Amino acid sequence: MAFGDLTKHLAEQAITGAVRGKTEAPAATPVEDVCAIVVGQIQAMQKALKEDDELVVHLNAGHEAIRVLEIFVPSRSVLVLSGHDSEKRVTRVVLPVDAVQLVCKVEKVAPPAKPARINFLRPKT
Repeated sequence: MAFGDLTKHLAEQAITGAVRGKTEAPAATPVEDVCAIVVGQIQAMQKALKEDDELVVHLNAGHEAIRVLEIFVPSRSVLVLSGHDSEKRVTRVVLPVDAVQLVCKVEKVAPPAKPARINFLRPKT
């Protein structure tokens, strides 16, 4: 192939590629499901517990500190966390998953007390 033919061939490929690029839709990038990641991490930590361990999850929301006992996921971007505040009152916090900051730690439970487990709820379909 002569140099002129090679240049012409490369130019045709570039033009064809540019035209195709404009008419073809770009591949959709998958949206990261942050809610599923957060819940999955907590479930994994709880699953790895020994029989006499419990996972203690705390949420600090404003001036409230809540021990989370239940997590409800109504959508991909919202979490509803239920538990007890410092005065043992049942408390529920509804917040966007991007605003969630949880502190999770494993603690031993002295017998005869039973370790608490976090309950995970999903919306009814």
